[in-house]
Amino acid sequence: MYSVGQVARYAGVTVRTLHHYDEIGLLSPRERTRTGYRRYGEADLTRLQQILFYRELGFALEEITAVLADGGDARTHLHRQHRLLVERRERVQRMIDAVERAMEADTMGTSLTPEERFEVFGENDPEQYEPEVRQRWGDTEAYRQSRARTRAYTKQDWLEIKQETEAIEAAFAAAAEAGEPADGDVATGVAERHRLQINDRFYDCSHEFHTGLADMYIADERFAAHYDEIRPGLAEYVHDAIKANAVRHGN
Repeated sequence: MYSVGQVARYAGVTVRTLHHYDEIGLLSPRERTRTGYRRYGEADLTRLQQILFYRELGFALEEITAVLADGGDARTHLHRQHRLLVERRERVQRMIDAVERAMEADTMGTSLTPEERFEVFGENDPEQYEPEVRQRWGDTEAYRQSRARTRAYTKQDWLEIKQETEAIEAAFAAAAEAGEPADGDVATGVAERHRLQINDRFYDCSHEFHTGLADMYIADERFAAHYDEIRPGLAEYVHDAIKANAVRHGN
């Protein structure tokens, strides 16, 4: 048998709460001492557990009284509580999903003002592609890493990234103009610079992942047009250089 103080400690409730449950007939201890002190047995603890589960599920005390009065053994109540908890978990998960979608709506570079965004990106603001990017890669670790890193970038960070990107693209164009083979030292060196920039600035970019990007550069007409505008045929050249660089590194 347990005293009211012991039961209160075990259950994480107050003595006053147990007194109230007793007063309304929700949980009356099976025994009392000759001096009137409440003494709780194992059956009382089981009933208290059921009461606390139902309270956690949002049931009012009157509702709990009615539910327990309907009878049913401990297993019946546990099965009902399990079903209700699973339903609650599913509701909470839907709420979490909704909040996460709202969080993801904070697109890349949200710390920039509209004027700063235009200064950095011009008409090529990546925000315009955000819905498509989220749809295609939203479930990937690369997307999550990129979101986490870029959310904190300042205007200066983006200007530096822009300069790095333009320098790499200019190096690709210069190598192609000079007749350097796409699988040669110069072109594959630029390809490695390109991979490392992505790896450092956005997400973990293995050589295997890099070759996937290379395929996209020629498959997606927007990427192909971007590179070919710098120099005709540059998209294919960049693609071949990235592939060759991956081979050089054992991929």
